[in-house]
Amino acid sequence: MWGRIIAAAIVVAIITAAAWALWPRPITVETAVIDRRDLDVTVEEEGKSRIREIFTVSAPVAGRLQRLTIHPGDRVAANQTVVASIQPAPPGLLDDRSRRIAEAGVQAAEAGVTLAIAQLEQAEAQRDFAHSELERTAALADKGLVSAQVLQRATLAAATADKDVEVSSASLAMRRQELERARSALIEGSGTPTASSCCVDVRSPTSGTVLSVPNESEQVIQSGTPLMDIGDPADLDIDVDVLSSDAVRIRAGASATIEGWGGAPLRAEVERIDPTAVTRVSALGIEEQRTGVLLRLIDGPEHHQGLGNGFRVVAKIVVWQGKDLLAVPMAALFRSGGDWAVFVVEDGRAVARKLKLGERNADYAEVSGGLEVGTMVIVHPADTVTDGSAVSAGTAPP
Repeated sequence: MWGRIIAAAIVVAIITAAAWALWPRPITVETAVIDRRDLDVTVEEEGKSRIREIFTVSAPVAGRLQRLTIHPGDRVAANQTVVASIQPAPPGLLDDRSRRIAEAGVQAAEAGVTLAIAQLEQAEAQRDFAHSELERTAALADKGLVSAQVLQRATLAAATADKDVEVSSASLAMRRQELERARSALIEGSGTPTASSCCVDVRSPTSGTVLSVPNESEQVIQSGTPLMDIGDPADLDIDVDVLSSDAVRIRAGASATIEGWGGAPLRAEVERIDPTAVTRVSALGIEEQRTGVLLRLIDGPEHHQGLGNGFRVVAKIVVWQGKDLLAVPMAALFRSGGDWAVFVVEDGRAVARKLKLGERNADYAEVSGGLEVGTMVIVHPADTVTDGSAVSAGTAPP
């Protein structure tokens, strides 16, 4: 008798345990309480810092640039710091053809000098003869043996002979300079500047910091060759490319926040929106129309020390602001057909409720209908949560 009772009790216990194990249990969910809050809608894009005014120092003359002793990061003063020195470039080497042409030019110039010397000697001989004839004619004219017209002709011949000597002397000087010029064409460069070579010192046009130096080595350069870029890292702005569909919502003077640069967030404001969009290809290979937005930093240089030219930043530009709005976490929203919906916790059960939303950002959305202050909603609802499911508020497993 007692054996049967004990066996029946065991069977009942097993059935009860199985029923308890199989009985549906409430689903543990994360919850949030609907409240009123301020809402900022922002456009978030990557950008880069940019020094507002960058000066490119170029070579004013052609020549041999001495090795630069100025390096990126060095400070320079306007019209004081010598950033580069340029020496005259040595003449180039002559090939056989050029050498023969130059040697022929020297020989021709030497012949020209010889011809000029002979012409000068001839002019001097004619001058001496003309002056002796003038003296004899003058003596005869004093005695009345020749007419005044003959004396005038002798005087003219002597003056003309003097001028011929001057012309021949000038011609000889010119021929000698032509010879020097022809000999100069034979000079070849040694590659080593001479001590007498003068230098052109290039001074910094502005005060600031050297940003980049394309080439520090000594080299022969042409006029206009860029030598270095100089700017003031304290005078920064932020250049951001945004989608053209976002750019139409941005207004000049809108506030912005600069993050992701390695320091504390910086305050900024929109200074300019470019009126033209350009086509760019995204990392996914999609063509996008993007527009440049220029941001002016409000915080002073002491707040962004270390931020240089071309550094990556993340800009959050405010395009809409709302005060004291009824807001729901974006993590609580899901799509129900063509509408937005949430699961509301009522009497320990999840109840699906459709919503009307307004503006939204990455964290919250404005609720224009469907919820009230104090309503508890489920955040990150799992696939097991359905309309009418029993739930218990708590921390959901990751």
